[in-house]
Amino acid sequence: MVKKMPLSIISLLAFALFALLSCQQNQIFNQSKTIDENGWHKDSIASFKLPVLDTINPYNIFINIRNTNSFPFSNLYLIAEVNHPNGKQQIDTLQYQMAKPSGEWLGVGATSVKENKLWYLQNFQFNENGSYRININQAMRTNGDPDGLLYLKGILDVGIQVESTSQQR
Repeated sequence: MVKKMPLSIISLLAFALFALLSCQQNQIFNQSKTIDENGWHKDSIASFKLPVLDTINPYNIFINIRNTNSFPFSNLYLIAEVNHPNGKQQIDTLQYQMAKPSGEWLGVGATSVKENKLWYLQNFQFNENGSYRININQAMRTNGDPDGLLYLKGILDVGIQVESTSQQR
């Protein structure tokens, strides 16, 4: 005998599928770089060459981080740099909260690995025609150490995600 699913479960599954597909429709670019198993070296730069994008419409840009329980901090400092086709550089020092005050990790994931989609640039306009590059490196340091950590443990991947802000593509 075949058991029928209640309509509410079917509706919930349909909504979840629609929401997942809607988010992916706006995604223009998504690329990650794997961090060395010894840790993220302070001089190691994750570099992402973006495709040539529309110069009229704005985009949202996110930094994606996958971390493990071995990440020793509750926050993360990054240096992010946008290199424009004309040679202009836009450099930002960023801080992201990675854990609650209780020590519970933020992000998504049921195992010891958490995925974090972090806002970087909202409504960013690629004003110049050509290829842009985004570079990211870690800027973590311990108290009293002006040189920073040589290797940052607990980060598996760093990535860039670009999404269209318009509903139509």
